Amino acid sequence: MKILVTICARGGSKGVKNKNIRLLAGKPLIQHTIDVVKRWGKATRIVCSTDSEKIAQYCKSQGVDTPFIRPEHLSNDVAGKVPVIRHAYNFCVNTYSENYDLVIDLDVTNPLRKVLDLDNCLQIYKEKNPDILLSVVESRKNPYFNVVEEKEDGFVSLSKEPNNSILSRQEAPNVFDLNTSIYFYNPSFLQNSQKRSVFDTEKVAHYVMDSISFIDVDTEEDLFYMEFLFERGLFKHD
Repeated sequence: MKILVTICARGGSKGVKNKNIRLLAGKPLIQHTIDVVKRWGKATRIVCSTDSEKIAQYCKSQGVDTPFIRPEHLSNDVAGKVPVIRHAYNFCVNTYSENYDLVIDLDVTNPLRKVLDLDNCLQIYKEKNPDILLSVVESRKNPYFNVVEEKEDGFVSLSKEPNNSILSRQEAPNVFDLNTSIYFYNPSFLQNSQKRSVFDTEKVAHYVMDSISFIDVDTEEDLFYMEFLFERGLFKHD
């Protein structure tokens, strides 16, 4: 298979300043993602999509292609991820005259993934042939049992009403949290410009990762917690 891997890393960040190049376990956060892709060894091309010259130069120094600086309209706080991936995909198809069988996006802010995770995702992708495959973890709260939402009258009720009364979490349907770590895209999905969200299709497959990978870096506390995991040897990429 010809596989394009995209690594998307904006320069601006409000929660954690310069988070994509902040040090985690002794190296820039983005390096963890670069390393796991290289160890996996199945990518035809690895491309960084960024609006930052500093991040672009760093990725180039690590052997990652950075053939463009991301346009401004895809670099603000409201830019969706799918249009960003589509832009990178189209750019690579046109620039390198390559047709890809699969596009994989790995989110820099959740580096808690292993080579085995990528292999498992690829196997599921080949078996199910979805438009999208995304990584998840088992949810710690369940909308059928212990997640509530506020109603117009100010009172709360279960976020998702079950068909029958559920008295324990174990009886509730399985639900998952998106952990924003791994996304597999069928190129045919990206070729449709009307698709702007991963849920603009019913063919969405999932891969359940270890519960430790539930966290991604949005705050300083998240970065501190990840550092703790590495320091204590609770997570290793291999």
